[in-house]
Order: sequence, then structure tokens, then C-alpha cells
Amino acid sequence: MNRAITFLKNWTLPSAIVAGTVLYLTFAYIPALDSAARFFDPIFDAIFPLFMAMILFVTFCRVDFHKMRPSAWHAWITLLQVAMVALATAGLMASGATGNRLVLMESILTCIIAPGAAAAPVVTAKLGGNLETMTTYTFVSNFVTALMVPLVFPMIDQSVHISFWVAFFAILYKVCMVLLVPMAAAYVVKHYCQRLHAWILSVPDLSFYMWGISLTIVTGSTIKYILHAGTTISFVLLIAVISLALCVVQFVIGRAVGRRFGVTLEAGQGLGQKNTAFAVWIAYTYLNPLCSVGPGCYILWQNAVNSFEIWHHARVKQDAPATNP
Repeated sequence: MNRAITFLKNWTLPSAIVAGTVLYLTFAYIPALDSAARFFDPIFDAIFPLFMAMILFVTFCRVDFHKMRPSAWHAWITLLQVAMVALATAGLMASGATGNRLVLMESILTCIIAPGAAAAPVVTAKLGGNLETMTTYTFVSNFVTALMVPLVFPMIDQSVHISFWVAFFAILYKVCMVLLVPMAAAYVVKHYCQRLHAWILSVPDLSFYMWGISLTIVTGSTIKYILHAGTTISFVLLIAVISLALCVVQFVIGRAVGRRFGVTLEAGQGLGQKNTAFAVWIAYTYLNPLCSVGPGCYILWQNAVNSFEIWHHARVKQDAPATNP
């Protein structure tokens, strides 16, 4: 039992991905469980945002709000993301792509324009990074994306008819529900409910293991998007490979920029770890739903990267006493 618990602690994210895949396939392909699958599907869709808010609430309880301020690397990573979005948009408009080619290019765009993940501070804290600067960047990134989406999407797809302000406030509302409400609740608990705050802090890595549970739900949804994409396996695999390349490139570029400011980890997570659930939502809302396969696959790839980072961090931490007596 102890070995099993240790394994789950060391490999939380891969275990969550496997569990989510197995659970979805089990409920989807065993006829006797069909009614249960239809019953739980809307429940999971409804509770996921609430569960994500709980995870961030626990994370924000550890934040020193006085240390939350913009940094130079925030500006550089943001400018880099805007430049990448502009380049992808220009290429898409110049190509005159239609059909699957348009879907492929829009999938690429959604993987780039997506804001920093709400869970990025959770993973950053687990890796020993700066929680406050990562939390600040998450807010900046989500606000910038709320500006870019209603500007860019009507340009790349003439069938997209959205009002800038309607789309902006719709996206901003989601950002507030997922980020601002948990932060406000954490602030209140930290200053006025000291006993509850102390209990939350006494449980090590609580938000990370909660994120592992939520990843199980996200993975199940991702497998559903992929299996019900309504296209060929070869095209889905092409999207998956391209999203993998985008994931690696954005992590690498982010880390390269962050190295100049002494925040290699934070900048890498900021540019590479995306709010892909949000990207899936904007693909379904404003573009061809098939575009959601791109960010759906990105979810799996970025958590594979996170798993490797956590494994490497734990190994370095374990070896440190032996090499530095």
C-alpha cells in the first residue's frame, strides 16, 4: 500500500491521465454503463469549473498578495505571444485555407492564443517556483487573450460574426469566475479565518493533488473530443503531432526568454502551459468545433511535460544532499 501511495505521489499527473482515459473508455464502450455515462456527463461538465475554482482558492491561500506585481518577463512573454498570434493570423489570412487545412491552421491558432493555464501557479509551486509572479502573469495573460480573441477571430473566418464587447465581456466573465472569485475568497480566509487558513496550509501539495483529480476529468473530456471529432484518424493524428510540436516549442521559447530574467521555470510555464479548457471553449463557440481537437491534445502533451519536470525536480532535490554536503 505504501509503495502504491508513493507511486501516485511521484506520478500524479500521468496516473490522472491514464485514469481519465480508462474511465471514459469504460463508460463509453460497455453498454451496461451507457445510462450511467449519460447521467454523469453533464454533472462533470457542471462541477469542473467549481472544482477548478476550489483548486485555485487553495493555491491562492499560499499567495503573499503584497508580492503580486507585474515584472519585465511578463511583458516580454506577453509580447511574444501577441507576435506569435499575429504571425499565425497573417499566415492563415494569406493562405486562403478552407476545409481541413483551415481547421488545422485554426487549431494551431487556438493553441497559441490560449492564455496561461489557471493551474500554472499550482505546478509552478510544486516545482519550487515563484507563486506570486506566476499568479500575476496568469491574470495578465487571460486579460490579453480576452482582448485578442474578438479582434482576431472575425479576421480569420468570415462566418464568425461577433461583437468585440460582447465577446470581451463573455471571456472576462469566465476569467473572473475562475480567477478573481477564488482569489477574493482566499484573501478573506487568509485575513479573517485564520484557523481554516492554517489548516489549508498544513496539508502539503493539497492544490496539486486536487489538480490531479481534475486532470482525470479533463482527460476523459479530451478523449471524448478526439473520438467524436467526426474526421479521419490520420487527420486527428496530424493535429496531435502539430499540437505536440507547438507545446514543446512554446515551453522551450518561454524558458529561453525567462533565462534572461532569472525566471526560467516561471516563463516556461507561462508560455507553455495553456488554459486549454478555455481554448476548447472558444473553438466550440467561435470556430469549427473540430478545432477543439488541437487544444484537446495539447492538454495531454503539456501535462506530459509537467510530469517530466516534476520527476526531474524531485530527482535533483533527492540527489542534492549527496552532491552538496
